Amino acid sequence: MQKFKDGFVWGTAASSYQIEGGAKDQGRGDSVWDMFCRQPGLVSDGSDGMTACDHLNRYQEDIDIMSDMGIHAYRLSVAWPRIFPAGTGKINQQGLDYYDRIVDGLLAKGIDPWITLFHWDFPTALYDQGGWLNRDSADWFADYAELITDKFSDRVKNWFTLNEPQCFLGLGHHSAEHAPGLKMTFEKVLQASHHALLAHGKAVQAMRANAKQTLNIGAAPVGLVSYPTSDDPRLIEAARAATFDIKRLDCFSNTWYADPMILGSYPEDGLALFEQFLPEIRTGDMEIINQPLDMYAANIYSGGALKLNDKGEAVADDLIGVGRTTMDWNVTPECLYWGPKFLYERYGLPIVVTENGMANCDWVHTNGQVEDPGRIDYVRRHLLNLRQAANDGVDVAGYFYWSILDNFEWAFGYQQRFGLVHVDFETQKRTPKSSAYWYRDVINSGGDIL
Repeated sequence: MQKFKDGFVWGTAASSYQIEGGAKDQGRGDSVWDMFCRQPGLVSDGSDGMTACDHLNRYQEDIDIMSDMGIHAYRLSVAWPRIFPAGTGKINQQGLDYYDRIVDGLLAKGIDPWITLFHWDFPTALYDQGGWLNRDSADWFADYAELITDKFSDRVKNWFTLNEPQCFLGLGHHSAEHAPGLKMTFEKVLQASHHALLAHGKAVQAMRANAKQTLNIGAAPVGLVSYPTSDDPRLIEAARAATFDIKRLDCFSNTWYADPMILGSYPEDGLALFEQFLPEIRTGDMEIINQPLDMYAANIYSGGALKLNDKGEAVADDLIGVGRTTMDWNVTPECLYWGPKFLYERYGLPIVVTENGMANCDWVHTNGQVEDPGRIDYVRRHLLNLRQAANDGVDVAGYFYWSILDNFEWAFGYQQRFGLVHVDFETQKRTPKSSAYWYRDVINSGGDIL
């Protein structure tokens, strides 16, 4: 029988801005997402994260739900402006105490906290000083990482620096779809990207220097996957190449971020394509960015299919009629086989799927339950592919479903529900969905019942 390896981590995830609320409570400072939400028309339903899931006050209830599900690990993010309201300088002790309670609450229930340092809630006070365009941002972030590591590394072993730089840079600074809502020139976008990578490297240095135990550290970029629709070797090679190539003037690639972090250099095709837009890269920058990492984390939801045309050329398969989530993303479970396989082959680090899941049309039925068989089928199909990758030699270390709760889904507001647990945003009542009970049983079986 195919199995996940001993010690495989079954988890779920969320981020600070999407669930905490209390945007002005307990000393928290303003973030660029608060700023973005205040501008009319930028969030589709006109909402914001001021209350969200009220996790700030209801965290114990949410931890209890995770405990009942048998979750091994919870990937949470720390809100930078909740720790440093001005981004740097004076520390907000109430913020540290809040995360202290969460970490201890998780551990008391046998749930391992995995901390993401930056999940997009950049302090507005630092944005006003240039944000990621300011080279000092790398030092600001490293100082923040140092404090959080000093405070929590006695109990927290697994850490991520940046979540999805493709999104907070591409959507936030290039297309203006996300906070801070900028449409910068591509040259400036690449400069901000370089500074974010420097921030990653300096943060890893600070974390290792201040750790109170040996840490497992990674980043959590988007996993952009191309996959073959047959086992033709030509198609497999084309899918591998497409997963790692850079062919567009945008932020959406794997290698522009992962290669500097892990291999120590920007990819040659990106350097050639971006030649006239390249950022200032100072002597020693690449050595700072290229810090030893312990895992390759990737957020993978869907993939791009390739097929061979009648000339034997690899071309996009439009997948007419394929299943789609309410985010209008194709349901392509093969992405969780080929994505981890290709990433492991290139980078040689254990793979952790830090996000995978689907948005669905969920509501509480008249019987008081939330039936979501589509989500169960989605996760099952993806986990079967991930398990096959593991059995084919990929070192797959863990899987984190996104998300534990329905929450604030960025520019979509509260219109998209990814959670294993339904949240009534008027009453804040939590209702575990059928997928939550199914996931509990999968975890209890070690994945055997898939």
